[in-house]
Amino acid sequence: MVARKEDATDDVARFEQALGELEQIVGKLERGELKLEESLQLFERGVELTRQCRKSLDTAELKVKQLLGDDGGRAEEPPA
Repeated sequence: MVARKEDATDDVARFEQALGELEQIVGKLERGELKLEESLQLFERGVELTRQCRKSLDTAELKVKQLLGDDGGRAEEPPA
């Protein structure tokens, strides 16, 4: 159980690090002060980070769905 909690903490830390780096890249690209080659390299890195973040979010969503069960955690309304 402790290993799973540490894994989850590591996953969150990696997601936050990737998101922070992605935000920095976006800022640099928005300033428009880079040469084309530098912009392309940063853009490529940004795509990698975006995919990494998306994968992390998809994994988290799957875990939530599994915890809530097949019905998505929606309780049936009681009959009137």
